[in-house]
Amino acid sequence: MTQSLFDLQNCTLEQLIVAGQDYLLEYPLVYGHGTDNAMDESAWIAIEACGLSPAEPIDDYAIVVTTEQLQLALGWYRARAEQQTPVAYLTGRSWFAGLEFQVDSRALVPRSPLAELIMADYQPWVAAPPERILDLCCGGGCIGIAAAVYADHNHPCRVDACDISEDALALAASNADLHQLGERYQLFQGDLFDPLPSGRRYDLILSNPPYVDAEDMGALAGEFHHEPVIGLQAGGDGLDIVTRILQEAPERLTEHGVLIVEVGNSEAAVNERFPTLNLIWLEFENGGSGVFLVEAHELVRWRATID
Repeated sequence: MTQSLFDLQNCTLEQLIVAGQDYLLEYPLVYGHGTDNAMDESAWIAIEACGLSPAEPIDDYAIVVTTEQLQLALGWYRARAEQQTPVAYLTGRSWFAGLEFQVDSRALVPRSPLAELIMADYQPWVAAPPERILDLCCGGGCIGIAAAVYADHNHPCRVDACDISEDALALAASNADLHQLGERYQLFQGDLFDPLPSGRRYDLILSNPPYVDAEDMGALAGEFHHEPVIGLQAGGDGLDIVTRILQEAPERLTEHGVLIVEVGNSEAAVNERFPTLNLIWLEFENGGSGVFLVEAHELVRWRATID
């Protein structure tokens, strides 16, 4: 019989994980900020509390948890269960595209399927290695930083990252320092493309903008209310920001440039709003959907039809 989480003493890491899972299952939690089940969530909490990394193999689950580690874990379990706080906000870090990032409530918890695309060098969609990339609505910076880290060392790219939130950009700056990107990564604060240098164009624009519609905002689980509303909410149909990106992107893409945007559950709304725009909806081996790709020449053609 599993020992109750708050009755544990001199327990092993394995015992802590199992008891933690049982405890979390007692609450109506929603998973989706790094894991998709109570066992993985419990393991993340327990491993972090023991000063280990969830991103590294654990050699021995029979290690004894110290009193201090147990107390730290119990506090995190309580906050996760009773306040629905995402684990990444409790531990202060998460992983995206296999890379560690500092995480807090200044920006969304990293979880975009764009990680898979970045790690695959954007194949088969981008023929030549992009020389300049824009991470639009960058939040804590995970997408653009991963793009810079994974760039072919024979073709190092420069990445610009833009967000309207000064707080989010401060977090992105910390993450850029963590990955030692130096001058290859530059931050801009402002509304979409507005703060970028005049005339600067990009071979690739990646964006995970706010795209949650009014109905979904009203139905969001408690976990999502810990994240900044500005990173989620985007008008009645969720397309306020996406519409502007599509309209303004042609002036910011090179001739053969590509725009890739995540819109999640707003995929159907995008297709309904832009029926004459030829979007390519991407599929992912590791899960995730609602990401479209469109080439610069198609955006130019489409915009000419609506002007």
